[in-house]
Amino acid sequence: MALAVAGACATLFVPALAQEVPPPTTAGASQPAAAAPANTVIVTGIRAAMQSTIDMKRNADGIVDGIVADDIGKFPDTNLAEAVQRISGVSIDRSRGEGSRVTVRGVGPDFNLVLLNGRQMPAANLEDRGSRSFDFGNLASEAVSRIQVYKSARADSPPGGIGATLNIMTGRPLELGNQASIGGKLVYDKSNTNLPDQLNGKKVTPEVSALISRRFGTGDMFGLSLTASYQSRNSGFNQAQVGGWIGPFQAGTTDGYGAIAPGTATNAPTSGIYLTPQSLSYSLTGSQRQRTNGQLTFQFRPTRDWTSTLDYTYARNKIQTLGTSVGVWWSHAQNQRSDWVTGPVSSPSYYEEQSVMQDLASVAQDYATVSTLKSTGFNTFFRANARLRLSLDLHHSVASSGSDSPFGSLNDITTASFGRNTNGADFTHELPVLYMDYTPIGNEVTGSWFQDARSRQVIDQAQAGAKLDIGESSGLNFGLSVTRTRYNSAWQQVQQDAWQGTAPGGHQNAATVYDQSYWTPANLRDYFGQLDGSDDPKMWTTIPVVDFVKVRQNAIDVTGNAAMFTPSLAAPTEVRALREKSSALYVQFNTEWDTAMPMHTGIGLRYERTKVDTDATVADPSLVRWVAQNEYPVTSTPGTLRTEHGDYHNWLPTVDWDMDVLPTLKVRASYGVTIGRPRWDQIQGGATYGAVAGVTGLNVTRGNPRLSPVKSRNLDLSAEWYYTRQSMVSLGLFHKDLSGYAGQASFVEASGTATTPVGGKYWNAAVAAGCKPADTDCLRNYILRNFDGQPGVTMTGSTGTGNAAGVITGIPGDPALPYNVTTYISQNKSSLKGAEVNWQHMFGNGFGVQANYTYVKSDLRYNDTGVGAQFALLGLSDSANLVGIYEDRKLSVRLAYNWRDRFLASVAESGRANPVYVEPYGQFDLSVGYNVTDRLSLALEAINLADATQRAHGRTVMQVLSVSTGGPRYMVGARYKF
Repeated sequence: MALAVAGACATLFVPALAQEVPPPTTAGASQPAAAAPANTVIVTGIRAAMQSTIDMKRNADGIVDGIVADDIGKFPDTNLAEAVQRISGVSIDRSRGEGSRVTVRGVGPDFNLVLLNGRQMPAANLEDRGSRSFDFGNLASEAVSRIQVYKSARADSPPGGIGATLNIMTGRPLELGNQASIGGKLVYDKSNTNLPDQLNGKKVTPEVSALISRRFGTGDMFGLSLTASYQSRNSGFNQAQVGGWIGPFQAGTTDGYGAIAPGTATNAPTSGIYLTPQSLSYSLTGSQRQRTNGQLTFQFRPTRDWTSTLDYTYARNKIQTLGTSVGVWWSHAQNQRSDWVTGPVSSPSYYEEQSVMQDLASVAQDYATVSTLKSTGFNTFFRANARLRLSLDLHHSVASSGSDSPFGSLNDITTASFGRNTNGADFTHELPVLYMDYTPIGNEVTGSWFQDARSRQVIDQAQAGAKLDIGESSGLNFGLSVTRTRYNSAWQQVQQDAWQGTAPGGHQNAATVYDQSYWTPANLRDYFGQLDGSDDPKMWTTIPVVDFVKVRQNAIDVTGNAAMFTPSLAAPTEVRALREKSSALYVQFNTEWDTAMPMHTGIGLRYERTKVDTDATVADPSLVRWVAQNEYPVTSTPGTLRTEHGDYHNWLPTVDWDMDVLPTLKVRASYGVTIGRPRWDQIQGGATYGAVAGVTGLNVTRGNPRLSPVKSRNLDLSAEWYYTRQSMVSLGLFHKDLSGYAGQASFVEASGTATTPVGGKYWNAAVAAGCKPADTDCLRNYILRNFDGQPGVTMTGSTGTGNAAGVITGIPGDPALPYNVTTYISQNKSSLKGAEVNWQHMFGNGFGVQANYTYVKSDLRYNDTGVGAQFALLGLSDSANLVGIYEDRKLSVRLAYNWRDRFLASVAESGRANPVYVEPYGQFDLSVGYNVTDRLSLALEAINLADATQRAHGRTVMQVLSVSTGGPRYMVGARYKF
C-alpha cells in the first residue's frame, strides 16, 4: 500500500502515460449498475460478451478484434490460446493436445507480440529455447476479462507483432466491485487412458479457482482483489514417426548414403527427385501437468481523476513426462528392396532391408520441467485537467524454465534387442506400418543421452506519456518507453555411445546381466487402433514399456559409469547471455471530421532503437569417434568466452481512417509499418555444434547479433455492418509486404581443432582394398581387423551379426572435420495477402451463430521439387470457425468447430533441407452452462469431441513424418458467487 501511494505521488512530478485500458463491460464489471428503468432489458451472459466484443471492434482505432468473458472467471475456453483461435485470422499450434502458441494471418508465433495489461511479457520454453513467442499454456483463463487483438499497427504499442499484438487484460478491483466466487472442476482426459498403466496418471484430476474483490475506504478509495487457480491434467500422446527422409536425390542416383542401391527397386524413379526413409518408430508418452496461477491487485483512487494500481502476477507450469518407443534404423546398404510411386517427387510405397540379428531399439524417457512467470507492475493515471491526462507504467517480469527432475530436462535411454531380421515399412496407409522377422533375444542398454538445460528472461519496462485533447474533436497522444531484456541459457548433454550394446561378452549375455522384467510388452494396436493401417496383419505390434529408473540403475551397475547417466549444469557445455535494450518515442494525432459522413483519422509515428550485446561460451569439438555403422559422436573441450554486438533503429509510421457511411455501416483503412525481432538463437553469439557428426561432417549453427528485424508494411481495408447491438457482418482485406526475413547462409569450413576418420589413412586403405565408400560395414570390418592396436583403432569384439565392433578415431594427418555451417543474414523478402469474413448473429429465440473464414495467400511457398535450402513463410494457412450458441435465463450452450488448412511448419526437417507440412486439422468443442440460481452455476465442457488426430508429411503425402493421436477431454464443474 505504501509503495502504491508513493508511486501515485510521484506522478505529480513525472507526467507519463502507459496504455490506457478501457474498463471492461462484462457482467460483474467495475461500477455498480444503476437501477434499471421499467421495461429495460438487462443483457447478461453470452449476449453481453458478444455485445461487448462488437463495441470493442466498432469503437477502436484501426483493425481490432477480441474476446470478452461472459463474466470474470468465466472465459469461453479453459485455455487462452483455444479462446483466441475463435477470432478470424487466428490459428494455434498445439502441444500435448492444448493450444500453446498463435499464428495470425499466416504470420507465425515468433512474430506475434503478447502483452499482459499492456506490458510486454518474457517467455522461457525449453522445448524451443530460441523462441520469443509467449506460451499461452502457462496462463489460466480464470482471471482474464478480455483479450484484444490489434491487427493493424499502433504507435503507442511496443513493436514485435507483425501478425498481431494480443493484449490479455485482467480484472481490477475498482472495476470489479465487491464480489467473490469459487469454482471447481473434475477433468477426465481420455488420452490419458490410451496408455499402458506404467505411463498414465490418475484418470480424474481437479481444477479449482477463486476470486475475491473488495472496494473500501471513503468513497471507495481503495480496491483489493485476488484471483487464484490450480489446474491438474493428465494426458497421453501417441505417435508414429519417421525420423527424417534422406535426400533429395536426382532420379538415377545410386551412390551415396540413402540412395537406391542398384537393382533393388521396383518401378524406380526415372525423372525428378526421390527420398528414402531413415527410420520408423512408435512411441507412447504420458504427460502430467500442474498449473498454478495467481494475481494480487491493489488500487488507490483518492479522487476521480487519480488512480494508481500495484499488481503481482504469478504463474507456474510443471510438466512430468514418461515415454517409451520401439523402432528401427535402416542402414541403406545393398541388401534392400523397395517399390515406388513415381512423379516429380517419388516416394516408396514400401521400403525393406534384409538384415540379420540387427537391433530393435526401444527408447525410454523420464524427465520433468518447470516454467515460472513472475511479474510486478505499477501503473498510475492522473487527469491533470479536463484536457490533459498523464500516466506511468512500470514493471519487472521474470520468466524462467528448467529441469524439475534429478535426471535432467530431456533424458533418453536407448535399449535394444539384437534380434531384428528382414524388416521394412509400408507407407500406403495413414499410419506407416512397420513389419519384420524377429528372433527373440534379451534386451540391453545401448546408447543414452541426458540433457539438462535452463533459460531465463527478464524484462524491465517503463512506459510514459500523455494524452492531450485539442479543440472539440482532436487529440494528441505522445510518450516514450524504455525496455531492457536479459536472456540467459545454459545447456549440457552427457552421452553414452555404446550403440553395439553394453552386455559383457556379447548380446547372448544380455538376459543375464539385465533384468528382463524391466521391459514389459504391450500391444501397439491398443493405442493406434483408430488409424488406418493399424489393422494391417503384417504390422509389428509389440512395444516394450521400459522402466526408466530401474533400467538406468541396471546400466550403471553393468557399465560402472554413472556420469553418463547424470547431467549437471555445474559444468555446462553451452552458456549464453544476451542483453537487448530498446528505447522508443511515439506521437499520434487523432481528429474527428464533421462531414456528411462522419470520419475519424489518426496519424502516428514511432521511433525505436535497439542495442544487442551477446556473450557465449561454447565447447569446441576436439575428437571424432566412429563407434558404430553410422555413429560419429564428437568429444569437445571447454570453450572460451566470445562477446559480440548489434545495433538497429526504425521509424514506424501509422495511418488510420474510418468513416460512418451509415449509422450501422463503417468502413476503415489502415496503413502501418511494424517490425518483428529475430529469434534469440538467431542473434545469440557463438556456435551450436551437433553432438554427432556424419560422413559429410558436423552440423554447426551460428547466430548473428547484427541481424536486423523483419520489417512489414501493412495495408488493411474493412467494411463492417452492425445491424443489431449483438449482430454484425464484416469483410476485411489485408496485404503485408515483408523484408529482412532471416535467411540461412550455408557454407563448409574445416575444423581447426578436430580431425575425422572419414577419408583418412585407414579409410583410404579400406577403399583401396575394395570397400565401397557407402558400405560402412565393409569399411569398419577392414579397419578394425587390419589396424587394431594402431593409433586411433581399438577393436572390442564382434556384433551379433558377425561384424567387427570397436572405435575408430580421427588421428593427426586425417582430414579436418568439416563444419557444415548455417548462419543467418537479413536477405529474404516476401508478401502475403488475404481476406477475412466474419459474421455474428443472435436470433430472438436465444439461438445465435458466429462464423468466420480467413483466406491467406503468398507467392513465397516451398518448392517441393527444389533441391537445397529454401526460404518460405511458415504457418501460412486458411482457417475457419463455426460456433453455434443457445442461451436463455438458465441454460447456455456453445458448440464450436475450428479448422485449419495444411501449413508449412519447418523448412529444415531433421536438420536437412526438407519441408514439414502439418495436414488439415479440425476440432469440435462443446461447453454447456446451467444457472441453478443467481449464485450457483454448473458447467460441462468437452474438448476435441470427435477425437481428431494430427498428421505431418514431407514433400509428398506418402512421405509421412508423424501421425499423432490424443483424445477428447471432458470437464464437469460448478461455480458459486458470493
